[in-house]
Amino acid sequence: MSVNTSRIDEEQKEVLKKDTLIRLFKYLLVYKKQISAVLLIMAGTIAISMATPIMIEYAINVCVASGDVKGLLELGALAVVMFLFFLAGTKIRMYIMSDVSNQVLLNIRDELYRHIQTLSFGFFDSRPTGKILARIIGDVNSLKDVLSDSVTQLIPDLITVVCVAVIMLIKNYRLAMAALLTLPILVVGMLVIETTAHKRWQIYRKKTSNLNAYVHEDLSGIRVIQSFAAERETRAVFYDLVKQHYQAFIDAVVVADGFGPVVEITWGLGGFLLYFIGIRIIGVGEVGIGTFLAFSTYIAMFWSPIRNLANFYNKLTTNISAAERIFDIIDTEAGIRDCEGAEELPDIEGTVDFEHVSFAYDDEPERMILKDVNFHIRQGETIALVGPTGAGKTTIVNLLSRFYEATDGRVLIDGYDIKKVTLKSLRSQMGIMTQDNSLFSGTIKYNIKYGRLDATDEEMIEAAKAVNAHDFIMKLEHGYDTEISERGARLSIGQRQLLAFARTMLSKPGILILDEATSSIDTHTELLVQKGIEALLKGRTSFVIAHRLSTIRKADRIFVIDQGNIMEAGSHEELMEKRGAYYQLYQSQFL
Repeated sequence: MSVNTSRIDEEQKEVLKKDTLIRLFKYLLVYKKQISAVLLIMAGTIAISMATPIMIEYAINVCVASGDVKGLLELGALAVVMFLFFLAGTKIRMYIMSDVSNQVLLNIRDELYRHIQTLSFGFFDSRPTGKILARIIGDVNSLKDVLSDSVTQLIPDLITVVCVAVIMLIKNYRLAMAALLTLPILVVGMLVIETTAHKRWQIYRKKTSNLNAYVHEDLSGIRVIQSFAAERETRAVFYDLVKQHYQAFIDAVVVADGFGPVVEITWGLGGFLLYFIGIRIIGVGEVGIGTFLAFSTYIAMFWSPIRNLANFYNKLTTNISAAERIFDIIDTEAGIRDCEGAEELPDIEGTVDFEHVSFAYDDEPERMILKDVNFHIRQGETIALVGPTGAGKTTIVNLLSRFYEATDGRVLIDGYDIKKVTLKSLRSQMGIMTQDNSLFSGTIKYNIKYGRLDATDEEMIEAAKAVNAHDFIMKLEHGYDTEISERGARLSIGQRQLLAFARTMLSKPGILILDEATSSIDTHTELLVQKGIEALLKGRTSFVIAHRLSTIRKADRIFVIDQGNIMEAGSHEELMEKRGAYYQLYQSQFL
């Protein structure tokens, strides 16, 4: 299986930026009413902006020229009122768009998270958790300004540029053409900068992801780092990743910052050409002072939004790589999902059949983990799976839970092909215990009820008592209401395992899977929990994987797995009498 690490840049398929932008802006269409209100407000504020230079021109050419003081004061009062409306409209539209953009981010993050939860183990096995977190948190957050500014800045600035250009052309097309002669220079410059900057921002995002993944990995393994006094080595790796991250940012910013100078240069040239052509070629006599002042205002009104649009374009170039990374995961197909017409699996009785089941990872089809495995399990049987590491024991139970899909053959529960039933109805009836069960930050009560949130406190306590967890819980400061940190850091390994047993007991699974579930428990604790395990096993089909053979002697049948198949099968006594592979394993362990 191809695995990405915190020091390797992620691979990402190339997509058209246009497609990414269209897809991103479609999220805004859900809020048509709010955006329509914003556009209506913007129409009013733009109209006020467009009217201002005309009022200046009228004030100078008419009121001042004729000495009409009253008309000048009335015009000034009107300008003040219009300005107040302009300020109010701007504030309201910014507030509405801020709320809309936050809602869109919430929707994108929710969609991304829900999709990630549907992806198979192969997706998580192939990349560090930190890189997934980087997309859910950092990449989604970086889209906020793009979404908000696309309505509050892009649309009004585009409209302003078009309106100003039209007004200038109507008033004096020769002055207008003089002011707009430098636009081709701006367009070429922006395209060159954007092409280079986008690639560099993609690299920066990947370096950010690498750094995030390493920090997550480092902090998760802090006990190992400190126990081996490896702080200096890990710090050296961290410094190298930070340096790469820093350099990638500098490389991107150096190019992206070219947008500003290109706009300023073309703006300055445009202003120079306006006055040069207006004065030297057209002549001052043909253009009134008021018209010149109006054009001076209009050219500022034209280039100011052009600068804003360039900044928005720069922001878009900076953050579109984040949208590409988000959609890259959303477009990752779930390897295992409900087939069309999948039905609900009824309450499990417990018969299990493997019919000619073979399995290999998708990227290693030539290396078969399981080869033509066949067996039938009767309702209520306890089956122990033993064998060397890597023989395929865990693969069998992962196929049964449909965490992976069989390459060939069928897996049936109560005669139902598990590929044809819904994943929820299948997995909700499976109880899976491993040697490293996750606990979540919250109360002990929350963690035990996690698999069945509607359970009563009495049922929870009964489950805890059944696996001998109740006594140690009651010795804690707040009993079942005691808060524990992520992964239950302040609890012993044995205590964490007992809580996981209680959680599984409370969920009342139809089929139980214990994968090295007692390997982390000391002998004394294991003796305490054995009765709880027997209670868990009673009346339900169970699969037990264990290297400690003393724990599986009471199993109804023992399967010896090796080389991808079942080498031997039978009870403990039957296999000992055969003196085969199981006998050798047993003797070597106890000798």
